[in-house]
Amino acid sequence: MKKLLKQYVQQTQIGGKDCEQVLKEFSRILDDQIERIVLFLLQQQGHLSRRIEELGAQRAAIMQQVDTSRVFQLREDYREVGRDLVKLLRFVDMNATGLRKILKKFDKRFGYKFTDYYVTTRSNHPYSQLQQVFKQVGIVAVAGALSRNLAYLEHEHRGSFLSIYDNPSVVLQDPIIDQVNHAVQKLTHATSFMQYLGQHALIVQDDTPSGSEDNVDDESYHFMSLMLNLVNTFLYMVNTYIIVPTADDYSVSLGAAATVCGIIIGSMAVAQVFSSVYFSAWSNRSYFRPLVFSSIMLFSGNLLYALAYDLNSLTVLLIGRILCGLGSARAVNRRYISDCVPLKIRLQASAGFVSASALGMACGPGLAGFLQTKFTIYSLTFNQSTLPGWVMSIAWLLYLVWLWFSFKEPEHFAKAAAEAAARTSQPSESGKSSRKC
Repeated sequence: MKKLLKQYVQQTQIGGKDCEQVLKEFSRILDDQIERIVLFLLQQQGHLSRRIEELGAQRAAIMQQVDTSRVFQLREDYREVGRDLVKLLRFVDMNATGLRKILKKFDKRFGYKFTDYYVTTRSNHPYSQLQQVFKQVGIVAVAGALSRNLAYLEHEHRGSFLSIYDNPSVVLQDPIIDQVNHAVQKLTHATSFMQYLGQHALIVQDDTPSGSEDNVDDESYHFMSLMLNLVNTFLYMVNTYIIVPTADDYSVSLGAAATVCGIIIGSMAVAQVFSSVYFSAWSNRSYFRPLVFSSIMLFSGNLLYALAYDLNSLTVLLIGRILCGLGSARAVNRRYISDCVPLKIRLQASAGFVSASALGMACGPGLAGFLQTKFTIYSLTFNQSTLPGWVMSIAWLLYLVWLWFSFKEPEHFAKAAAEAAARTSQPSESGKSSRKC
């Protein structure tokens, strides 16, 4: 598959194939490979099930004639099935990890989020082959049958009539069962990345990449860009909650009921629903431009929120809050941590995202408590109602300047932009534009 990827890269560079054709061919090849893996998995599950069924018949016969040596041999036969099950689990784990790395390499080579498309479409389809890997229903059933029969033999040997279902807290202490459970847990961790993508997860945890891939991540990682994303998260949450203590007074001063403050506060959250859609799509191409757009929208929204008092317009106030919601870049912040932060610090970065959100929620109302003043400059009123808008406008303007000079676009986006610029600068030979990766 790696050689095939190199061939596709070379063919697209020389113009032998367009990206749409490559995507279709590569999807078909992956579908074929996954189908072969799943069919082999089902075949082996059936083979293990038949062996357990045959051993079950032997167990029933042995229990009627108490023979310690045959019970011991039967237990070893069950353990042999367990060892084969562990091998099968390792096979599935190896292929799941390999599939993930192939998808990751494709994204890096072509600068196109093929992984999102492929896993989401395949995992959510009613005839999904990937679901056989995600759910592991057959494997868990075989492991359960193995555990039950080994436990039954152990209890019979001790003269106990209890079943594993009578006391679920008691775990069978057997080395082969421990190996099976460990292999199942490892497989669940290996496939969770693709499963989360299929369910549109927010931030995913990468499994351990190869040394070369880890080095590439370390080289492309930019700490200041991560910090800018976390600051964006913090400022947005401050922006959301800084108006909570004064929104009712503001609405009353504009001639509306105090209860309208609920609409003022909630309008930003409603607008955020729509912004998450286009920001998620936009982050497939760039992180810098969405963050710039977000800062401009939030600056404008807060400015309108502050000016609404002097304009005596509730409409202007609501438009300002809606613009703030449309500038929510939280989807971009999460995506950046998922895609551009090295594995070894991704957990800390994810914790930083949550902490920045929580800190912003706490600081917003607290900051509003320090804005209890009133003065006028050039017919502009600064009071407890308008100061949150003015303060956040200045904060977003300063953030925009910092972002403009300090943010570094990830390498795969920068390369894609350079290649696109090179293509547009060259005259078209065929007169037809092909889809860009």
